[in-house]
Amino acid sequence: PVMLAELTIGRGARRGPVAALGHFGGPAWRSLGLVFVGAGFLILTYYGVIGGWTLRYAFEAAIFGFAADPGGHFGEVASGWGSLGTQVLFMILTILIVSGGIGAGSERAARIAMPGLFLIMLGIALYAAFLPGSGAGYAYYLNFDLEKALALDVVVAAAGQAFFSLSLGMGAILTFASYLPRESNLARETAVISFSDFGVAFVAGLMVFPLIFALGMQGEISGSTIGALFVALPKAFLSMGGVGRVVGGAFFIALVVGALTSAISLLEVLVSASMDAFGWARRRAAISCGLLVTVAGSWSAFDIEILDLADSIAINLFLVGGGLGIALFVGYAMREPIAEASSGAEPGFVHGIWLFLLRFVVPVALVFVLWNGLPETWAKLVALLGRG
Repeated sequence: PVMLAELTIGRGARRGPVAALGHFGGPAWRSLGLVFVGAGFLILTYYGVIGGWTLRYAFEAAIFGFAADPGGHFGEVASGWGSLGTQVLFMILTILIVSGGIGAGSERAARIAMPGLFLIMLGIALYAAFLPGSGAGYAYYLNFDLEKALALDVVVAAAGQAFFSLSLGMGAILTFASYLPRESNLARETAVISFSDFGVAFVAGLMVFPLIFALGMQGEISGSTIGALFVALPKAFLSMGGVGRVVGGAFFIALVVGALTSAISLLEVLVSASMDAFGWARRRAAISCGLLVTVAGSWSAFDIEILDLADSIAINLFLVGGGLGIALFVGYAMREPIAEASSGAEPGFVHGIWLFLLRFVVPVALVFVLWNGLPETWAKLVALLGRG
């Protein structure tokens, strides 16, 4: 529902987040667009750092192989001047692509990068399937436990991950929708985007879990995504010898591609908003916004705890809060949302359900998620302040 709401606003206004909310709701709603811009800015400050790590790992895997002590090596990579250097390099690549525009830059990069990413993932998933012991990984990954699925921490984390993965609550989908033709069937686009995103994530699980279990690394993950990506998996690839270098190199190249395409969408939000607000040319907006993000992200490049706090604030507060704002805006403030959403297709039963969900179901669910995500973010903030 939130995805379709963002697509509807973006295509209808044909502007960035701030101007689009003002177009449909008047000046008072422009502040919600500013929340989106703020979310995109905050996420990109630390996402560029993580993108820099993936860039370094991909380069090292291809040239030198994996370090003998993955944990110690990640400690060196994750903070300090080296981390800042790779962040700057990653952001330069992002700025160059976004400067080229939607057609010549972002779209061209995505048309090459996304199929390449998916093919690499499929290749590694097939390789992992034939490793001895991979069955335990499938059993762990595909085992359904309703009690665990409905646990509070899982529900809150899953909601945040859904918003982050689908780029909701940060203005990215709204911004890209501003370039869609009026005849686009937005309900169909919503389904295609959502299920494609889920499909790629599902294949990623088929790639990672069998590989980790086949190599006996499941005890070293401990629920940490960063631990799995930059410590456990490199250790697994190292134990595989020459084959591991090839597979691991392909894996981190796929990570670079995924990170780069996400960074492009985040920077596009800032660029679009700057072009609307200040009348800047695209290149100037891309360079200015990219430079500002890079400078702000230097804090995360030097301190992984700051990165972790920024991630928690962005996902638990900004994204979920932005989604709540969109649901309330389209559900109650926007005039004739169904007419706008169904432009390019006949209004149908699905649009009525969509508006009902936005008005009565989505706000309740997101308030619940938002409230229960506060303690985690607060605890990280207190820990960081207490450290000082």
